[in-house]
Amino acid sequence: MTREALALAASYLLGAIPTSYLAARLFRGIDLRTVGSGNLGATNVYRTLGARFAIPVGMFDMAKGAIPVMVLAPLASSSRYFAMLCGIVAVVGHVFSVFVRFRGGKGVATASGVMLGLTPWAVLVSLVIWLLVVRVSGYVSLGSMIAALALPVAAWLLHPGQRGLIWIQVLVALAIVWLHRANIQRLLAGTEHRFGHKRAPESPG
Repeated sequence: MTREALALAASYLLGAIPTSYLAARLFRGIDLRTVGSGNLGATNVYRTLGARFAIPVGMFDMAKGAIPVMVLAPLASSSRYFAMLCGIVAVVGHVFSVFVRFRGGKGVATASGVMLGLTPWAVLVSLVIWLLVVRVSGYVSLGSMIAALALPVAAWLLHPGQRGLIWIQVLVALAIVWLHRANIQRLLAGTEHRFGHKRAPESPG
């Protein structure tokens, strides 16, 4: 097996580590796929287990994207395109994890880790946008989608040397929006869960 193939395989397996599932199972005996939104992401960990579990889970999920770009890819190739490919494979591993029957999270934290290794200033801008949207609207999903779409724009403006990767970043952003399609439906219906808010009881009748 070539070094490139090994790097890609390692990137997938690293991305596929079901961090949130393991945290919920090991510390609370809960199958995260059966509670809350059923999503294996840090947001569902927060709703189910609280911030002290969600924060390290989110940070580890980011590391799953950054390590393939910054560590694994350079061991096999000096190409920035290959680094991006390793990052994308890690995101695919997170979303379709072989360890939990190809279920996972929506890839926002892992994709952020990938971009952190390639376009760190753009990630900072996207993070600020995410925080503002979540603060104003209360919707993590809305903040995630807007931040994902803003990242290629910020990368184009702040990292001109990486503009050759912009089309890949656009595809990743669109994929994140697509993975949130159920959230979009709930947002339009007014039934999406708001961060830090309990669901209002439904009116009788």
